[in-house]
Amino acid sequence: MSDAVRFEDQVVVVTGAGGGLGRAHALLFARHGARVVVNDLGGSTHGEGASATAADRVVEEIRALGGTAVASHDSVSDGERIVQAALDHFGRIDVLVNNAGILRDKSFHKMEDADWELVYKVHVEGAYKTTRAAWPYLREQNYGRVIFTSSTSGIYGNFGQSNYGMAKLGLYGLTRTLAIEGRKNNILVNAIAPTGATRMTEGLIPPKVFEQLKPELISPLVVYLGSGACQDSGGLFEVGGGWIGKVRWERSLGVGFDPAVGFGPEDVAAQWQQICDFGDAVHPADNIEALREMMANLQKYAV
Repeated sequence: MSDAVRFEDQVVVVTGAGGGLGRAHALLFARHGARVVVNDLGGSTHGEGASATAADRVVEEIRALGGTAVASHDSVSDGERIVQAALDHFGRIDVLVNNAGILRDKSFHKMEDADWELVYKVHVEGAYKTTRAAWPYLREQNYGRVIFTSSTSGIYGNFGQSNYGMAKLGLYGLTRTLAIEGRKNNILVNAIAPTGATRMTEGLIPPKVFEQLKPELISPLVVYLGSGACQDSGGLFEVGGGWIGKVRWERSLGVGFDPAVGFGPEDVAAQWQQICDFGDAVHPADNIEALREMMANLQKYAV
């Protein structure tokens, strides 16, 4: 294999790795030489219960292939324990894949506080806890790769998933900021929005399509993003069914009003078509670029 992506002497932590996408990620990392911490609480897709079986089974699979792995049965809410497992067994952590998640789908008017709070706790707080625990070690060794798992439900919205969509797009906001903060210490941070056949998506995708959306078709991107070969950071990638595409924000050029004179809602209504015209759209890469049109408008009307 020329220009092989390898992970010898590196330690990879994958959360929610007892099945589905996480299992596929863990197995592929191991095949490429990584020592893997297979984390999974072993609960249901609704966030209930716990079992050591799922993580242990994947560890056995990796070892049967000649790889090296240990299990972590902790909740991502106890992220420091997951990272500590990597340190205790292997003495380091190089790559963190935040994959753990649950679903509690309900239309917004039927949603209860528990549905909102538990999805937030697992997806957002769990990813924060695990990443926050790993961050000092990645900074100290001046190297790290972090991958967050977003979703098209966060990017585009999806009926019955206000809690899930909120959490998943929130993780991309975290991705963008950590990419900025981590760059000076060679910590690169990216996010994926996967579509795969897992127990979380079973029943949501037509059966014939479901059969083709193998989790193994997601993992090559994740393993690449976790490697030293990848130098991108702050990216969001949709992936599934053997297809990968990068997502970026797009914004219209907008309309500028004179801030000194002021304007009213009638003026906004009169310019609405132009405000929403993406004919000459721009693609701001950061906050400075995002402010460019606004600052140009202020300069235009400056006395």
